[in-house]
Amino acid sequence: MRVITGTARGRKLVTLEGEEIVRPTTDRVKEAMFSIIQFDIPGKSVLDLFAGSGQLGIEALSRGAEKAVFVDKSAEAFSVVKQNLKACGLSDKATVINSDSFGFLRSTAEKFDIILLDPPYNRQMAETALSLVDSVLNDGGIVMCETDYREELPEEVGDIKKFKEYKYSKTKLTTYKK
Repeated sequence: MRVITGTARGRKLVTLEGEEIVRPTTDRVKEAMFSIIQFDIPGKSVLDLFAGSGQLGIEALSRGAEKAVFVDKSAEAFSVVKQNLKACGLSDKATVINSDSFGFLRSTAEKFDIILLDPPYNRQMAETALSLVDSVLNDGGIVMCETDYREELPEEVGDIKKFKEYKYSKTKLTTYKK
């Protein structure tokens, strides 16, 4: 796993072992994801929810995001995200929070321009997260949601509306806009 482009281009990232803990986004899907939102990233605030290794938020920072908040309830993931941020020289633009993602969404007063959702597959966690992100997404903001290709997501939730879906093998990327 590596950073694709930007200031941290080519840097290798540490990941957690075992799919029960984390399921890293493949380079192919990550490249597709960031080609979809590439012009929306510079100067924006990003939330990497269900952060795992932090690779999605780190990619956004590398591509010019102003700041990123990484949230994961796993203590191991929390440690790996901090390690990866340090290795990429991006720690000063990041906040790493060891918390349940849903609890974070319910309690934060912070607002974001881009929210990257990559929850565990087939547990309906994406839909639950979507129901909570409306309150922390700025007007004009984007939600990029990675799920199993069979998982159906709602057309709209609150003020966010489904924009487009993309399928890559067993993965589906769904974009929402507010």
